Amino acid sequence: MQKGSLVCVGTGMTLGSHISPLSRSYIEQADVVFVLVADGTTELWIQGMNADVRSLQPYYSEGQSRMITYKQMVAAMLAEVHAGKKVCGAFYGHPGVFAWVPHQAIKEAIAEGYRAHMEPGISAEDCLYADLGLDPGTYGCQHYEASNLMFYQRTIDTAAYLILWQPGVAGDKSLAKFTTGSAYRDVLVELLSQWYPLDHQVILYEAVTLPIQQPRIERIPLSDLPKAQMDLKTTLVIPPATVAKANQVILDKLKAVVAQEGLV
Repeated sequence: MQKGSLVCVGTGMTLGSHISPLSRSYIEQADVVFVLVADGTTELWIQGMNADVRSLQPYYSEGQSRMITYKQMVAAMLAEVHAGKKVCGAFYGHPGVFAWVPHQAIKEAIAEGYRAHMEPGISAEDCLYADLGLDPGTYGCQHYEASNLMFYQRTIDTAAYLILWQPGVAGDKSLAKFTTGSAYRDVLVELLSQWYPLDHQVILYEAVTLPIQQPRIERIPLSDLPKAQMDLKTTLVIPPATVAKANQVILDKLKAVVAQEGLV
């Protein structure tokens, strides 16, 4: 086993209140900490935990594919692992949710013989359930990245919740945009109208990053989506539009099982 190591931790969504004691200890005990969070205040807070904290934000560049940016971030982190250091990557939310860099860095580090693992954090999804009072077990939940839903043929269950991540960049294949315009969202609405009426109420949601903030919970008809204000942190929640139909074949089979148990 090589000397260097890597751990990617989640800082949660809201400053100070979502990070686990274990994740915090990894930040404090690391030789170097790479940080990628949603705001400068959180970054400063993390800098107070370790003497060598390096922001990954400068790797972003308007017009450059985010995949290039992500690979540069991975290379920067692994360079310190190769140098034999205990490296910690601190990422906002959950480091394994819509986060290519932590997964790839850990994968490459392990392949090269280094110790590497991930510690979970509270994600935007967790905050969404709490802020909207939504229980995914009630009707079921489908999750897609908005562009992924557009690029591939999917079957949508309209009796369950549909949660679309990053609708603010829906339809962008270049990975170079921080937001897409109404023309892209017109295409998304056209797609969604295959399953939902245009007057169906949808929710634009944004979790808070500072305790003094309030979450964004904006209800609009699906038809208004193209002109809505959205960016990378916006999530689109589409409530059920139909009622689930009973699977009578399976229900009859289960009834027979129960009857058989009663004979034993």
